[in-house]
Amino acid sequence: MPAPRGRRRLGLLLAVAAGVYVADVVSKVAIVAALPPPDKVRLLDGLLTLQVLRNSGAAFSIGTSMTIVFTLIAVGVIFFILRTSRRLRSLPWAVTLGLLLGGATGNLTDRLLRSPGLFRGDVVDWIQLPHWPVFNVADSAIVCGGVLAVLLAAWGIRLDGTRDGDGVSGRPGAPPAGRVADGRAHERESGPDGQASERGNAPDGRANGRGSAPGGQARERGSAHGEQAQERGSAAGDSRA
Repeated sequence: MPAPRGRRRLGLLLAVAAGVYVADVVSKVAIVAALPPPDKVRLLDGLLTLQVLRNSGAAFSIGTSMTIVFTLIAVGVIFFILRTSRRLRSLPWAVTLGLLLGGATGNLTDRLLRSPGLFRGDVVDWIQLPHWPVFNVADSAIVCGGVLAVLLAAWGIRLDGTRDGDGVSGRPGAPPAGRVADGRAHERESGPDGQASERGNAPDGRANGRGSAPGGQARERGSAHGEQAQERGSAAGDSRA
């Protein structure tokens, strides 16, 4: 049997995160071993420069004096993504969260294992573009994931795969929740009125039935007396003759 949709999306998230994490860790280990500071390698006529820098701050060397704070933020982001993934049904969101998770985990590994110490380790940055701060693979994944998250939110795509404006069933074309609620309210309002009208009609019908019954009995009694009188008159005429 095929895996449930949510399980497949979670598997994609973890696969993307693992790919980003492996690429980040392997590239850092390789560049540190092959290119000790302050050596540089210029590629593509200076468009790309490889240079090892130690960063105690956030992505792109932001907040270099807040290493422990950024470490705690990374732990919180990882915990939030893992917790949110239980409601994941959207393919784009699976890729987005995978990029964020892989990037945050890659830089967190540097915070935990590299000098000068636990939770205070410097992140290895090694990619430099013209007029742009030095960064690494994890930083790129975090930025790409952030941009995708903003776009998905702007397009109204939710974690469960539905869109803003879909009906209560989560499918395009389903009646909006407001209409369903109005219909239920109308049924609730019309129910007592209908019962009251039926109850109001019932006594009238019973009264009409009760009123018509004595009239019918009186007419039957009158006709019976008339027939008896005619029979008595005819009998008297025969006796006289």
